[in-house]
Amino acid sequence: MDRARADRARADRARADRAKADRAEGTDTRRRAALAVLGAAGVTTVLAATGAAPAHGAGAAAPAPDAAPRAGRRAGPRPPAAWFGAELRRIPTTRKVVALTFNAAWDESGVDVVLAELRRRKLPATFFPTGAFARAHPAAVRAMAAAHGLGNHSYSHPYFDDLDTSERQDEVRRADAAIREASGAEPLPFFRFPYSQTTDESVADVNDLGYAVVEFTTDTNGYLGPEGGMTVDRVVRRAVDALAPGAVLQMHVGSTGDGVVLDALALPRIIDAAQEAGYGITDLRGFLTDAGEADDAPD
Repeated sequence: MDRARADRARADRARADRAKADRAEGTDTRRRAALAVLGAAGVTTVLAATGAAPAHGAGAAAPAPDAAPRAGRRAGPRPPAAWFGAELRRIPTTRKVVALTFNAAWDESGVDVVLAELRRRKLPATFFPTGAFARAHPAAVRAMAAAHGLGNHSYSHPYFDDLDTSERQDEVRRADAAIREASGAEPLPFFRFPYSQTTDESVADVNDLGYAVVEFTTDTNGYLGPEGGMTVDRVVRRAVDALAPGAVLQMHVGSTGDGVVLDALALPRIIDAAQEAGYGITDLRGFLTDAGEADDAPD
């Protein structure tokens, strides 16, 4: 990516992050109601730190047939019913757990470092590659899938506000196909919007394909890089300031052009800080529930 494109990418993402933060202050009735249901469900899990795929578990019941996604997504494990209808920015639990998540939309510069650190610690994470990333870097996506779950971050990372329903769902489907082909694994039914640009309409379009929308409690902003004013210290501080039961941290495995992957460099300190504060690392895979079954949350 040349310098001009990198500058535009940083500016776009910074504007989107600010706009999203502003919108988050005015949480609407629909989201409050959905979160109330989530809280009542008491969904929670803390996986043993093995990095291996967990058994299905998770507190809320799966969608009833008449409430299930209507677009013909394959039967089988899916998020709890309460996870549909609004974006999720925090896993609803009172336990001190945090979810580590990584977007993959540009280059793969930090993939090996991130995977090596997670492997060394025997900790899980969830990766959200775009379909275009999967096509361009299949080996990186296979390496992610070998020990971690893969979500869906769209095919081409567009602004979803600029798309209609058909175009949005095409982005999701194309990404799903590309991720399957690259990884040889079954992607998770979790979607994350490019630029965190969500609306009730776009969330509904994604839900109709069987995907719950998992955004983030905070983005570390490591993707902005040194040229965007970020440092390892600032990345760590943003993560630590967001620690709370069920927090979802968003990081990235690539850079926007300067070649420095701050999130990869900061990851050991983020994990250390979380564990020193008494937090365990949770895995989004553990929140899937078998279709038509309700499982109690594990102790």
